[in-house]
This record gives sequence, C-alpha cells and structure tokens, in this order.
Amino acid sequence: MMQDEVIISPDTRREERIPPRQVRTVKWPILHAGEVPSFNPKTWDFTIFPDPLVSPVTRFTWDEFTRLPRTRVFADMHCVTRWSKLDNFWEGVATRELLNHVTVSPEAKFVMVHCEYGFSTNLPVADFFGDDCLFALKHDAQDLTPDHGYPVRLVVPKLYAWKSAKWVRGIEFMTDDRPGFWESWENGGYHMRGDPWVEQRFREESQ
Repeated sequence: MMQDEVIISPDTRREERIPPRQVRTVKWPILHAGEVPSFNPKTWDFTIFPDPLVSPVTRFTWDEFTRLPRTRVFADMHCVTRWSKLDNFWEGVATRELLNHVTVSPEAKFVMVHCEYGFSTNLPVADFFGDDCLFALKHDAQDLTPDHGYPVRLVVPKLYAWKSAKWVRGIEFMTDDRPGFWESWENGGYHMRGDPWVEQRFREESQ
C-alpha cells in the first residue's frame, strides 16, 4: 500500500540548505566499511531484538517486510565527509510503522540499528521515529543499488549520513546510549548524535 502524499523533510525548506562546511554534489558518492553483502530474499529477515523495552519480539521475512505500508520522502543528505546531495526522493517503510507492530516502553530513549557484518549505529528514539525517517527500498523511483544499501537502508535526513545505515537487519531499543561502529573510539569516534547543522562530526574526549 502506497501513500499518495510525499513527506517533505523540514530541512529542505531552509533558505540555506547546505550545512556549515559542506559542498553540494550532483553525484552520489559511495562510502562504507567492508564489502557489499550478498542478498538472499529467502533467508533475509528484519528483527526487533528481544528486550524488556519492547513486546512482542517481532521478526519480518523479506516478503512480510515488503508488504508493509509504504511512504515517500523528499529529503537532502549530508555526509560527514563534507558532501551534500540535495533533492532525494525515497520510498520505503516509515520507521513509525514499527509502532503498529510492537509496544515500546517509555523507558526506551535510544535505538541501536543493526546491519550486515556487525555494523551498527545509535540514535535517539526521537530522531529514529521522525516523520521523515524510513527504511528505504527505493531512491529516485529506482531500487537501491547494492553499493547504496540494497535491499534496505535507514534514512534519517536530519543527521549526518552515516546514521542512515546501509543493509539494515534489525533494531534494538535501549534505556542508555552506547556507541555503534563509527561512534566507537577505535573506528573514528564519530559523534553520538551527528547533527550537521551544528557540525557534530566527532565525539569529545569527555563524552
């Protein structure tokens, strides 16, 4: 089921759409750690991991996930490596759709997004459930390419693009924040939130 309305990400309405010290690109650069994973629709699944903060434990097969209601979002993308790609049309499953399938405790303040090969990234719950956030399956009316996260990538337009993790396989709700892959000190110490408008690129030693 597809909604006719396109959700407009609020940042696209800014008078100046390029965050500080970013440069607009027409191309879509390819950046990720490790190899591009293979995809098998017969074995792929999406899991909301078991935790006291959520009930019931929920798992979607590929067929079940692709039958969930779809949404479309118009948004910009800003990479911490200083490029910005404007005017993206995304199509996929809104993150808020998960709330129609599970009950999340009010004590859940953060989300850890789990991806292929053990990659992960952390987000505040409020950012994760933003109106313009979705698990994208298409970009500009075409299926995502493997390099850009096929079959499913998270899209969180208000944060730097490393938070829009590729090859998503599940999520975990948390009471306390903890670093994901790029946020860990050994992998670069990227900021725990990553707001491009105030240049939250890296963690401070005191975090």
